Amino acid sequence: MTGIEYDDFLDLDYEPTDTDLVCEFTIAPASDMSMEAAASRVASESSNGTWAALHVDEAELTDLSAVACDIRENDGAGGNVTVAYPADLFEDGSMAQILSCIAGNIMGMKAVDSIRLEDCKWPETLVDGFPGPQFGTAVAREKLDAGDRPVLATVPKPKVGLSTDAHVDIAEQAWRGGVDLLKDDENLTDQYFNPFEDRVERSLSVARELTEETGEKKDYLVNITAETDEMVRRAEFVADQGGGFIMVDVVTAGWSAVQTVRDVAEKHDLAIHAHRAMHAAFDRMDHHGVSMRTLAQVARLCGVDHIHTGTAGLGKLENEDTPGINAWLKSDLYGTNDVLPVASGGLHPGVIDALIDALGTDIAIQAGGGIHGHPDGTEAGARALRQSVEASMQGLSLRDHADAGNPELAAALDKWGAETPR
Repeated sequence: MTGIEYDDFLDLDYEPTDTDLVCEFTIAPASDMSMEAAASRVASESSNGTWAALHVDEAELTDLSAVACDIRENDGAGGNVTVAYPADLFEDGSMAQILSCIAGNIMGMKAVDSIRLEDCKWPETLVDGFPGPQFGTAVAREKLDAGDRPVLATVPKPKVGLSTDAHVDIAEQAWRGGVDLLKDDENLTDQYFNPFEDRVERSLSVARELTEETGEKKDYLVNITAETDEMVRRAEFVADQGGGFIMVDVVTAGWSAVQTVRDVAEKHDLAIHAHRAMHAAFDRMDHHGVSMRTLAQVARLCGVDHIHTGTAGLGKLENEDTPGINAWLKSDLYGTNDVLPVASGGLHPGVIDALIDALGTDIAIQAGGGIHGHPDGTEAGARALRQSVEASMQGLSLRDHADAGNPELAAALDKWGAETPR
C-alpha cells in the first residue's frame, strides 16, 4: 500500500524547469488551514494526488506531481502561490484537458475559501501543440485598409430586435461613415427577426459595394456561435459569401469548439473575432475564479485573431488590467502570432484620445451606442469616431479638431463630452 502525503506536493526550494507549466494563484486558505497546507492541496488535487492511501505499486506510477514551489503571504489572510506542473501531465493540443487540471476541481475545494488563477507561464512544449492565431494584428493591413490607425468596428443597436432591412441599412451608413467592420453582438445569431443567412448575404453584398465606393475594404464580423457542427457550416457559408471574418463567443461556446473553428477558418482564410461574453463569471471577483489575463492567453493559444480585453476604465464595463493583457497578447510566444486587442463597451468619440493614450493605436475600437446614438444618426456618428481617431493620431485636441471643420465630432462632443457611461 502506498499513500501520497500532501507534503510531497510542497517544495519551496524547487526551481521550475523550462518544460513546466507555471501557474500563479491567489488563495485564501480555509480557517483551519495554513498557507502551506492549502498550497500543497491545490498542487495535489490539480495533478495526481488524492486524499486516501492507495493500493498501487510505486514502480507502476509515473511521476506527474505538481509542486507548490513559492508562497507569498499577504498582510491579511491568504496570499499568492506558484504551482509548477510537469508538461507530461497534459495532453498535447487539448485546452479542455489542461484547464480541467489547472482550473478544475481546485475551484471548489474545501481547503480554500477562495482561489483565483491569475497567470500562466506557458512552456514551448505545450505552446507547440496549439496553432495560435492565423493573422493576429496583421488583419489591419492584410484583410483591411486600416494601416497604422486602429481598426474601427460597430454593432448595430439595439443589438437584437432589428429586422434584416434595418440591420443592413445601419451597416451601410456605418461603413460609409468610415468604420472598417460591421459586427454582430454576442446574442445575435439566427433568430426569426434577422435570420443568419439572409443577414450575412445581404450585409456582405453591401460591404462589397461600399468597398468599391469608398476605396477602403469593408467587412463583417459574423457571429457563428452555435452547436459546433453548425458553427462549421456557418463559417463555410460566410466564406462562400466572400466574407473574411467570423466571430465566436469563445467562453460560452467552449475552447474545444474554438479549436475546431480555428481549423475550419484556416481552410477558408477567415480571421476569428473572439467575443468574451460570460468572462465576468470567471474574472470579475479579484479573489476567486480565472483572470481575464489567463482567458486571453487561452484564446491566443486556441487561435483567435481578435479578442475583447477592456477599455482601461474608459467604457461601461468593470475596470481590469487592459494594458497588461494587451502587452501579453502582443508579446513573443515562441514565434506564435500575436492577437489584436479589441476595446469595446460604452466607447464614444469623446474618449478616444484617452483610450489611444492608454492603449496605443495597435488595437481595434468597437463603438455601438457611441456611433448610433449620435444626434445626426449613424453615418455622422461613424464620421465622428473616425475624426476623433484622426485627431488623436495627429496629437490634436478633440475640440480643436472638431472646430476645424469637423461638425460630426463637434456634435458628439457637445452630446457626450468626455464622460464614460455606466
